[in-house]
Amino acid sequence: MLNSIVLALRDIKLHHTVFAMPFAVLGAFLAAGASAHDDSAAAIASAPPIEWRRFGGQLALVVVCMVFARTWAMLFNRIVDRDFDAANPRTASHMIASGALRTRSAMGVALGAALGFAACCSLFWIAFSNPWPALLAIPTLAWIAFYSLTKRFTWASHLFLGGALAASPLAATIAVDPAQLDRPGVWLIALMVLLWVGGFDVLYALQDIAIDRSAGLHSAPERFGAARATWAARTMHALAFGALMGAWMVEPALASLFLFASLVVGALLIAEHVVMAIRGVKALPIAFFTINGVVSVLLGAAGCLDIALR
Repeated sequence: MLNSIVLALRDIKLHHTVFAMPFAVLGAFLAAGASAHDDSAAAIASAPPIEWRRFGGQLALVVVCMVFARTWAMLFNRIVDRDFDAANPRTASHMIASGALRTRSAMGVALGAALGFAACCSLFWIAFSNPWPALLAIPTLAWIAFYSLTKRFTWASHLFLGGALAASPLAATIAVDPAQLDRPGVWLIALMVLLWVGGFDVLYALQDIAIDRSAGLHSAPERFGAARATWAARTMHALAFGALMGAWMVEPALASLFLFASLVVGALLIAEHVVMAIRGVKALPIAFFTINGVVSVLLGAAGCLDIALR
């Protein structure tokens, strides 16, 4: 079992949690540092400080829940797509597709991660008198796994992936203080994540157009062609930047650091598309992993610092 866990975690690249984790942490900080609903300067200045002892426990649970949730979702994807992965030279080396990790063992690890997620969600009820994470644990697991099935029937599967990651700031807000879910800032950040992830997943799918067509899978590049799909990704990233600026404008807890980070992110998204236009799919390691990893960490760190230093 230990060997299966090691192989599974190696296969799903645990460090790629960086795409969603910073937004979950930011959602938690927004909920903990909210100044009720009075956006005046006086209310912000007089807002009570974050209760760090209580919030530290909540934040630790959010982080652990994120690790369990991503492990479940990624292993579910590897399991249900194992035959497609085996037929794709790019993914044939995946542990389950190649046979290095047995499907039954992978299922055991995935179910263990799902149980771990549900257990940690229940701790919010026990330790912080917040039942909502426990009540929403199973629907959340179902939602983040659903993306893996959408490629079979819709080219909009990229948006479902974006929606799975966009749940991160919303779920963290519910875990820390459900009452703060009606603040528009966290919803705009979630919209930004949806469009940002959907856009770069469209770019990532450019390398699998032929494979998707032969396997009967759906994607924007397969449906509309590479050129139109690339413009769709550019449009989504432009809208994502608009949602990001909207979050800064409506959320008083996000100040100058978040604004600066947002402007840098806008420049990085432009750079991503310039690199893709010049080098094509050969630029994916830089565009997909490096630039987008910087985007999430930069925004999450800047937003949390703005709130913590307020």
